[in-house]
Amino acid sequence: MSLFGALSVGTSGLKISQRGLNVVAHNLANVDTDGFVRQQTVLDTSTFVKVGQNAISPMMVGLGVDTETVRQVRDIFLDRTYRQEVGRQGYYEAQRDAVDEIENLFGELQGVAFQDDLNDFWVALQELSKEPDSRVAQATLVETSISFIERAEKIYEQLKKYQLDLNTQIQQKVNRINEIGEEVNELNHKIAFYEANKVENANDLRDKRNALLDELGGMVKITYNEIPSGKILVNVEDTQFVSEDMCFHMGTMTMSQYMEKHNTEAPLDEAAGILLVTWPHLGDAEVFDWSRVPSTPANTDIGSLKGAIQARGTAIGKYVNIPIEPKMEDFYEEDGTFKEEEYKLAMDQFEIDTEEYNLHIDSSIMMRTQSQFDQLIHGIITTMNDALCPNKEVMVAAGTTITREDGTTYTFEEDTLIKVFDEENAPVGVDADATPGVELFSRKTVSRYTDAQDITLADGTVLEGARIYNWEDASDNYTLYTLGEVEINPEIINNKSKLPIISNNGSGDYDMVMVDKLLSQWQAPFATLSPNDLTYNNFNSYYTAFTGAIANRGDEFDTLAKTQEDMVNEVQDKRVGIMGVSSDEELTNLIKFQHAYNASARYINVIDEMLEHIIERLGS
Repeated sequence: MSLFGALSVGTSGLKISQRGLNVVAHNLANVDTDGFVRQQTVLDTSTFVKVGQNAISPMMVGLGVDTETVRQVRDIFLDRTYRQEVGRQGYYEAQRDAVDEIENLFGELQGVAFQDDLNDFWVALQELSKEPDSRVAQATLVETSISFIERAEKIYEQLKKYQLDLNTQIQQKVNRINEIGEEVNELNHKIAFYEANKVENANDLRDKRNALLDELGGMVKITYNEIPSGKILVNVEDTQFVSEDMCFHMGTMTMSQYMEKHNTEAPLDEAAGILLVTWPHLGDAEVFDWSRVPSTPANTDIGSLKGAIQARGTAIGKYVNIPIEPKMEDFYEEDGTFKEEEYKLAMDQFEIDTEEYNLHIDSSIMMRTQSQFDQLIHGIITTMNDALCPNKEVMVAAGTTITREDGTTYTFEEDTLIKVFDEENAPVGVDADATPGVELFSRKTVSRYTDAQDITLADGTVLEGARIYNWEDASDNYTLYTLGEVEINPEIINNKSKLPIISNNGSGDYDMVMVDKLLSQWQAPFATLSPNDLTYNNFNSYYTAFTGAIANRGDEFDTLAKTQEDMVNEVQDKRVGIMGVSSDEELTNLIKFQHAYNASARYINVIDEMLEHIIERLGS
């Protein structure tokens, strides 16, 4: 090798040492910078010069050392694991937060428990049974009923408010996801431009991009891959989010906008403002697949955005959302014949409805709570009203036309079993007119009965002056005895003597049979908590089971969230152990490159002295 070639070797050593020192200094300067990944100088041999040929190979002399790359020290498998597990943590934390809010609303942990209102109502009924002629007991029942329904309405309104407040969180998450997508797309272009010469890596820009992917992974399920240009392509929920050239934004639209666009039935007014998260570039298709309940085995329980939507649900829960299992005794003819085919069809429909309930209602803590709470209140209301204003069933003949309260008419196309006011067995009020048929809880829009009218029964007889019960229609919220649509009957508030507790047999005695029936029905099983339960509860045990189920669900989410937090911390510790900057290690590298720099400098000095000596000898 010539001396000038030897100088080249020494010079390359100086350059590599200087670059190594710069990398070490950069690492040390960012030792406390979040998201910074330590960098490492990878060395390689420089070019070779052929100086001869032997029998088996050319004779080559190297011209020094060169930098292969300055790489980031990170583990891509740990990165993927972290982003998946932090997403699962976000999913369960969102669910846990919703349960915590629900428990606060019912006040069972803060001393202002709804259980107290329920007990007060029961005590008022017991006091009335002891002294039915007591004006104080009668007034107390009415006042307690007012307090009871007001508290129930307040809780239900707060549940709906929190459910709609989750829209704000969801919108903020969607906005941030879109911002991250745009930032990743911008960094993609910068990295590709910077690395186009294949000389250096844009490591600091890559750090920013990886930090964004970490944040994105906490909100939604992501997959990604890097292409040769250095750009990274990102999919969200298996849909392209960041492509090579652009970011496809998520969008939001209200339930009413979505249904109007897809020409489907409009939702209830109170549910119209619920937000759906969609892909505008795919015709407003929903981002998330709700065709199955999210689970860990299916890897579908990932992302705080999905968790918030799952907790909120897509509608306001009502008691009509809970399927009721058909009872065999309802399928016997008068002659004792069992209608097996009808019972089978009813059970098949019950199973279908149960699957739908589990998929859309039970999986949403908000809708589940609303539905079950509404079922409790509906049971209490209808039990009270049916005792004070009893109904009886009659078979109305096909072709019979009735006039509804709003003046419209309805014609029965076939013989139909309907309910009418049972005047013979109904108690009357204490007022001078002995008013019958006054319910304690009334619907705000629809009265309990239509105006008295004659109807033809299936057996050909005419029932004169029948007061037809305005039945509850699951498709019409205003006909339901549901929270948000019920109130204490204004007639009774204005005149408590209209509370029907007097027997209608003309004796003027209090209807103790009706009062005793109320007490027994309060303690009798009336419903299961859900179609998945077999235990029928009375009102008090139902509420106990109801709050217990909320607490159990909260414990479940809390355990899962904490387990995920531990897992995320463990993975993060491993990541930091690999990509974090160690001051001791960097100082060791600093000394190494300093010595290498000094060695190269001494080497060049020796070559310089040799050249000087040769030149001087030639000159002499």
